[in-house]
Amino acid sequence: MFDFGVPGYQPTWLHARRDVEAAHGARLAALAGRTLTHVWLVWDLDEDEWFADCPVLLDFAGEQVEVNHQKFDDLSITWNSVSPARPVTWPTSDDFRLAWRAEPLPGLAALPGHRLREVALLEWWDEKGDLANGSLALGFAFADTDLVVHNGLDENALTVGSLDPHYRRHPLGPANRSR
Repeated sequence: MFDFGVPGYQPTWLHARRDVEAAHGARLAALAGRTLTHVWLVWDLDEDEWFADCPVLLDFAGEQVEVNHQKFDDLSITWNSVSPARPVTWPTSDDFRLAWRAEPLPGLAALPGHRLREVALLEWWDEKGDLANGSLALGFAFADTDLVVHNGLDENALTVGSLDPHYRRHPLGPANRSR
């Protein structure tokens, strides 16, 4: 299994919203009310940019969710398996010098310390027949903004701000757990 050079990381790839809800819905919903303490990304030290192939770590006061996208529809969610204190060594090349960084992108620095209001599975839908239709993202709603971890065409992408209207929201919470 490819671990993205992250010690302890064992992604489990899911594709359908129903499968993600069954595997992780209750635990994601339980994050509501917790405070975000860090968003960790792997940083390419030579290029001084986000290395978006590796998982995104969101630490909610000791409960860490690890989100990763690959291909067009693979989504992996793991829990508390990655330590950002451990080095990242990309396994197929010595060309990358990588390290974990907390909140290195614009918009992320303002998020720690905010309480999470809700988590939703987001399903992309564009009436024009977009290739991305049906791809899943995770939406983390805070009082005044959203953080979306979505598929950036075979890697992760992040959006901080208002939710794109092309997403169909599927809130995770007590009323939605029985579906």
